[in-house]
Amino acid sequence: MGRQLRIVHRTGYRYHGLISASHNEARMTPRATREQYVLATRLEITPVAWSHAFIDYWGTPVTAFEIAEPHSRLDVVATSTVDVGDRLSVGPGISWEELRDPRLCDQQVEYLGVTEHVDPGSELRRIAQDAAKKADRPVDAAQTIIRRILDRVEYVPGSTEVSTRATAVWEAKAGVCQDLVHLGLGALRSVGIPTRYVSGYVMPNANPVVGQPTTGESHAWLQFWDGAWVGLDPTNNTAPGDFHVEVGVGRDYFDVTPLKGVYSGSQASDLFVEVEMTVLA
Repeated sequence: MGRQLRIVHRTGYRYHGLISASHNEARMTPRATREQYVLATRLEITPVAWSHAFIDYWGTPVTAFEIAEPHSRLDVVATSTVDVGDRLSVGPGISWEELRDPRLCDQQVEYLGVTEHVDPGSELRRIAQDAAKKADRPVDAAQTIIRRILDRVEYVPGSTEVSTRATAVWEAKAGVCQDLVHLGLGALRSVGIPTRYVSGYVMPNANPVVGQPTTGESHAWLQFWDGAWVGLDPTNNTAPGDFHVEVGVGRDYFDVTPLKGVYSGSQASDLFVEVEMTVLA
């Protein structure tokens, strides 16, 4: 089909002492889509856990699991091999009139909501509205809005936390990939363009050696509705390509968190994450 990649995603928690039990959800298994074929996938959990796999409301593979014995560390390793083809960079096209059709608005209502977390703020709302008024088509507005965001906000690793709201990122003029996506979500939705959050992985090296493991990255981009879901990667200012591996979609980051859960005990915890990617063919 296309480029074949192997991804090894290691994550988990180190607890500051023993906890008695934990209940978690992992969204670390790549999605099967028209452009992405999942050849193999395996999720290993330590300590041994009871687990249940399902597809969530948004279409993301999930493994729910619980550990009912004392433990001081949780390790989750997802190993997947995927075949990634050319992703859709141009949609069939949709007009403003079609976008405002009540039937479409009803179908996409959950990807049109501007929550407090993705609210772009008054200044970016005005910029988005101005772009929409000047654009002949929604796709033109979407591209202009993302460019305006990138003109102001710089990608700065470690500059924010997962709880940082889009308005704070806009004011600080700095953020990470999920922040750029959240700004895009709020701005595009504010002018009536359905937009969803995409989580996954990206190969940071444009010319990797076949068979040589490379330190990869957890990544985020967005998809907007143009008669079909069309991807935009604000961080890299490009359309997602065959080095992007899609894992989950949702309204924002909190719908696709790779690992989340609760545990019994008063101990604090530290999250660790490692991603390794290898081009196989």
